Amino acid sequence: MAMPVYLGLVHYPIYNKNNEIVTTAITNFDIHDIARTARTYNVLKYFIIHPLEAQKALAEEIISYWQEGYGGQYNPDRKEALSIVEVIPDIAAAVDYITAKEGKPPIIVTTDARKYDNTVSYAKLRQQLSDTDRPCLLLFGTGWGLENSVMKQFDYILEPIYGPGNYNHLPVRAAVAIILDRLLGEYWWKNT
Repeated sequence: MAMPVYLGLVHYPIYNKNNEIVTTAITNFDIHDIARTARTYNVLKYFIIHPLEAQKALAEEIISYWQEGYGGQYNPDRKEALSIVEVIPDIAAAVDYITAKEGKPPIIVTTDARKYDNTVSYAKLRQQLSDTDRPCLLLFGTGWGLENSVMKQFDYILEPIYGPGNYNHLPVRAAVAIILDRLLGEYWWKNT
């Protein structure tokens, strides 16, 4: 049986393009598009991780419109996708939620465009998702990625996504879709 998978989009501590540590803003597209992708791949909860109350209120207003307002009546598919979204202040809150829900702490995996000592392949993590009974928290950073000392606290860091050229700066929404498909999608290559 596959382990339960949770997803978190982290907005602090994040690097900006000048390598300064900042808090990034929540975007409407990240709320909607990542929720839809996460729901497609049976992710149990999509945490928007942000420490600022003003940003949390903005995200909750958007989510509420699609859950309780006219948006949910107009677009039931969007309502279903956003039903798994929760705004929380930090990564520790996500770990606490998962531990309480699942009865054991999650394996924490994050992503980056760089390699680290604990970088793991998609094939290895996909196998582990099938073999272990611990839940998994899959974290994505915004901006130019999670701060290095935070990255080193996690169990694994997925290998970077490479295209055929030298350019490597995917939007987080695209990275989420690619990574969830690699880890949780159908084995399309076995059917050819």
